[in-house]
Amino acid sequence: MCLVVFAYNSHPNYKLIFAANRDEFYNRPTEQAEFWKDHPSLLAGKDLKAGGTWMGITKSGKFAAITNYRDVTNIKEEAPTRGKLVSNYLLGKLSAEKYYNSVKSDLLRYNGFNLILGDIKNLYYFSTHTEGLRKLVPGVYGLSNAVLDTPWPKVLESKNQLAKLMEQKELHAWELLNLLSDTREARENDLPDTGVGLEWEKVLSSVFIQSPEYGTRCSTAIHIDNNNNVRFAEKTFYGHQGAFSNKDYNFKIEN
Repeated sequence: MCLVVFAYNSHPNYKLIFAANRDEFYNRPTEQAEFWKDHPSLLAGKDLKAGGTWMGITKSGKFAAITNYRDVTNIKEEAPTRGKLVSNYLLGKLSAEKYYNSVKSDLLRYNGFNLILGDIKNLYYFSTHTEGLRKLVPGVYGLSNAVLDTPWPKVLESKNQLAKLMEQKELHAWELLNLLSDTREARENDLPDTGVGLEWEKVLSSVFIQSPEYGTRCSTAIHIDNNNNVRFAEKTFYGHQGAFSNKDYNFKIEN
């Protein structure tokens, strides 16, 4: 994922409200979100090039999502795929704390990332660019390609839009997906400097990214209510020509 906005234990009717865009090159082979045939309890998309996934949830309530940390001057060409950090957690039996302890000694092998992980009771965050494992408190959070809640324009705007939606008693997944469709670029003087050059900073500054070869591949919305009912809706885009398809899942977390 390259933009994540979520509310954790901050709405009277929902434990988690999550919306995210995955930005990637259009030619990278990918499967849409589905329950994996070899692991039918896992609902996630799949990266067919390197394996793993960028975000997923299980029927037992485990949840994880990753974003890249944009640092083009420190790319490791032989680094392991970051998507396996997500799928290994979701498919394994370790708690978030034990999982972090199992991988923390290897973090420098990876290119930069941010990982949100946990379950319906506790949610955590760690990154290659922060210290330790952080247990999240109730609140509204935003994450792009810097550390959690770095105030990039699209992070601030997405958090504001989510806060407005949360004024409603009931949320609808497609309203969350609409939040992710904003193609406006940030003002030049508000852009971060991540080493990609001004023109790419402009392209990458919008919530929904469009360019001839790279852009938003899918938008995903998840909410989990107080009775552990999960709604998972995803809109997958094909190139920058406007074609898309939808996925929509409903299930109850197993005790």
